[in-house]
Amino acid sequence: MKDECPPDVLSRRLGYLLKHAYVAMAAEMEAALAPFRLLPRELGVMAVIAASHEQPSQLEIAARLGVDRTTMVGVIDSLESKGYVERHRSDRDRRRNVVTLTPAGQVCLKEAEEARERVERDFLAPLDETSATALTEALLTLHVAQSRMGRTPLAGPGPCGPSAPGGPAGELVGE
Repeated sequence: MKDECPPDVLSRRLGYLLKHAYVAMAAEMEAALAPFRLLPRELGVMAVIAASHEQPSQLEIAARLGVDRTTMVGVIDSLESKGYVERHRSDRDRRRNVVTLTPAGQVCLKEAEEARERVERDFLAPLDETSATALTEALLTLHVAQSRMGRTPLAGPGPCGPSAPGGPAGELVGE
């Protein structure tokens, strides 16, 4: 069943192909992150915190990922209960509450990112390096274009591009 091709009538439908690729990758990603007690979304949040030049607030993280405030509170609560992040007053501006990685969170992030990279590498293994890079860049281009047009629920402010924190594939299942 693994090598089964889609029905001819669906074999060129972008939505069908993207959905099935996403479902397969998401399942692999969840399994790879299970030993770290992380969901892909939580890993994405941790990556954004680590990549931030300044200590980000919960609202800034939510905006960066295009996640609503209520969802972000739940994600941060979960990460905090696992001991991976902590909320506290900003060192620079006592009026701001920020979220930072704990030492345990930093270790977890490093190891979980290695697992994420393995999953992505294995997922893209059927493609040669040029095709894998082209796919990733094409998906990033579509994401940025849709965000600029306000057509995606993941649209959030912040710089986008191949050098964006977390890499271009980070939001697919690592949001």
